[in-house]
Amino acid sequence: MKLNRKTVGIVLAVVAVAGVAAYFMLHGGKSQVQVNFETAKVEKATIGSSITATGTIEAVTTVEVGTQVSGIIDKIYVDYNSPVKRGQVIAELDKTNLVSELNSANSNLQGARSDLNYQQANYNRQRTLFEKGLISANDFESARLALEQAQSVLSQRQEAVNKARTNLGYATITSPIDGVVLSKAVEEGQTVASSFNTPTLFTIVKDMTDMRVIADVDEADIGEVREGQRVTYTVDAYPSEVFQGTVTQVRNEATTTNNVVTYEVVISAPNPDLKLKPGLTANVTVYTLEQPNVLSVPSKALRFTPTKEMLQPGQKIVDCNAKKKLWVREGNTFKAYGVSVGISNGTRTQIVSGIKEGTEVIVDIAEATDQEGADPSAAAASQEKSPFAPSRPGKKK
Repeated sequence: MKLNRKTVGIVLAVVAVAGVAAYFMLHGGKSQVQVNFETAKVEKATIGSSITATGTIEAVTTVEVGTQVSGIIDKIYVDYNSPVKRGQVIAELDKTNLVSELNSANSNLQGARSDLNYQQANYNRQRTLFEKGLISANDFESARLALEQAQSVLSQRQEAVNKARTNLGYATITSPIDGVVLSKAVEEGQTVASSFNTPTLFTIVKDMTDMRVIADVDEADIGEVREGQRVTYTVDAYPSEVFQGTVTQVRNEATTTNNVVTYEVVISAPNPDLKLKPGLTANVTVYTLEQPNVLSVPSKALRFTPTKEMLQPGQKIVDCNAKKKLWVREGNTFKAYGVSVGISNGTRTQIVSGIKEGTEVIVDIAEATDQEGADPSAAAASQEKSPFAPSRPGKKK
């Protein structure tokens, strides 16, 4: 026989009423509920919190070596990973044109010096004649002006020689620091031009045993980061190894990428085994809060409050006037202790005062069962279950 929706609704209502009536008949019209509580001791533990970020490993001191003069690379004396000392010659440019410029500047300097000697002698003669009244003041002033101009030209020619000599010195490229050649951007025979900017020929890192991590920390987390905080990080090259570091600098400049604002945090990265290489990606964990051996409880214990519905016959609640409370079950009494709290990481909270170490406090309700050991809600649900209702997926009919 096919039932319509109205008939099915009436049948379901009758079954539900019958189930509830049967439940109360079986339990004498009253349900006695046994409540079990989850507890924890007030004990010392480490309270800590952390944030995560990604960063890049780089050397603390990196120098790009270039050239201030144009020319053809004549000789290269180093290669990738070559150790170098400060002042060591690492490359040379072709010096033919530079030597020619220096020689030309020296020739001009000699001509200017000869002209100065002539103008000096002429000035001395004109001064003697002027003192005897044999020439006019105008002739004497002309000789003096010619001497001053010759002195100025000599100074210019001397500066030109100095510049040519300096440029010739730039053709010999030396290492500015002790370190290791990280990269080489040129080869012998290649022409480099320094007309508008200084081309980079080599990149030298000072000390591969002293590295650092530049981590990009999200704007939501940067407020928790401070210098001196402990950091751990891993790299894909050594996935099973955890490296240690310390926050050394929190930079104020923001970087926005795809509407995401981050700040750079500099982390020390000691590298005595030379495992870390510049450019590796580091997965960073910064421990923003780390207090060991702190008297504490689970944070949710501070949010628990017993109600009358939880009580058994003969049990009572003794409350106190405090903002922060911990509840302790002492026999048939649920007693509140006012406490002062300190730091918290959301999971555990420090207890400064108000309760003794080792006290067992109530954290939450573990379970609630009736006196016969059945869950009241489950019993009611089983009584109200309609034979016409579909079963939950995966449940046997």
